[in-house]
Amino acid sequence: MAKQLLILTVIGDDRPGLVGELSAAISAHQGNWLESSMSRLGGKFAGIVKVEVATDQAVALQADLATLTGLKVTAETSAPEIAAKGRRLRFSLVGHDRVGIVREVTQVLARHAVNVEELTTRTSSAPMSAERLFHAEAELLAGPELDSAALARALEAISNDLMVDISLDETLA
Repeated sequence: MAKQLLILTVIGDDRPGLVGELSAAISAHQGNWLESSMSRLGGKFAGIVKVEVATDQAVALQADLATLTGLKVTAETSAPEIAAKGRRLRFSLVGHDRVGIVREVTQVLARHAVNVEELTTRTSSAPMSAERLFHAEAELLAGPELDSAALARALEAISNDLMVDISLDETLA
């Protein structure tokens, strides 16, 4: 039996039972929930789910997902993943929050040919001053030729109020 990978994006007003309804629809079509990332942001529920389903069930699954109350679900067909090759980096940043910080950081990463594979951001209050701090954590993938010291210098040059920590996983992906 032929299988198909679907990447589902899900958004709706947060309420109890959303994940259960989503998983029930997937299971009803013998879909296999492989991976997901879900979060509550600003009162909304947002998620990405990777599902494997029999090809002959994919259209019916998508139709059922479209009927879920209060959820907007979109589905994209995905090809099987090929393992990415390169150096795995972990990146963390803390600095005073300001407009454009994500743009500035991602431009530096792009100039160094570093791919963002996962990014999590948040804000918090500084302990003494109550100023808003911006926090970012990222999983990155870079080529074997990356000069991680040059990357760190370029990121630190964005602003003197950023504290940047980059650690390199010694294994090649």
